[in-house]
Amino acid sequence: MGVAIVTGVSRRIGIGAAVARRLADAGWDLFLHSWSPHDAEQPWGADVEGSAAVVAELGTQVRVEHLAADLADPHAPAQLLAAAENAFGRVDVLVANHARSSVATLEELTAAELDFSYAVNTRATMLLVKEFAARCPGPGRVVLMTSGQHRGPMPSELPYIASKGALHQVTASLAAHLAPRGITVNTVDPGATATGYADAAAHAAVLALEPMGRWGEPDDAARLIAWLASDESRWGTGQVFVSNGGGP
Repeated sequence: MGVAIVTGVSRRIGIGAAVARRLADAGWDLFLHSWSPHDAEQPWGADVEGSAAVVAELGTQVRVEHLAADLADPHAPAQLLAAAENAFGRVDVLVANHARSSVATLEELTAAELDFSYAVNTRATMLLVKEFAARCPGPGRVVLMTSGQHRGPMPSELPYIASKGALHQVTASLAAHLAPRGITVNTVDPGATATGYADAAAHAAVLALEPMGRWGEPDDAARLIAWLASDESRWGTGQVFVSNGGGP
């Protein structure tokens, strides 16, 4: 098939790990990125052996390489893509799944947190696309991730939604720029996904709004992303795909 880069593969129950499994099943060699210190700062905590376990699991099917890197570092995107190219000699797919989660209302906003969220969620993603495009002559696939901020208010997560909303808005422009080379750019909004971040009250509140009677599973998003990575999706670009079972 080729080589797929997937960022944000730090937790075995996360969307990134589910995407890696789907791509491995399809025959893609993988270059995986993780940064567990971010999870260690969050209420759900780090999966300390997460990335190593995913590498070991999928390494029996395809070739898998891994790099831990803090994407708040402006040099990290170039280093990551250079490492992938050095390891495999080519790159064909970029799935920018990483994210910095940030809880802050208007009254709690700080310049430092806004800058941090934009650095990881927006700047790093844009630079990853730039570095990928410099190495992929085409055809190729880029998949970004957003969080449904355009479908309803999220007043307690302002740094997060602002930085993720920027990716939604830049999708069409990146797609138009790269289309002549056969590189598609699409963004996926996976909706509420059961990756262990929600407490019992939040889980129940979301569940009450889910038409299909369940939360999304990581593999729900992974199936769509695997299709977007494939040749079957070659005529679709510049789109934001909502994969949320009709829920919030």
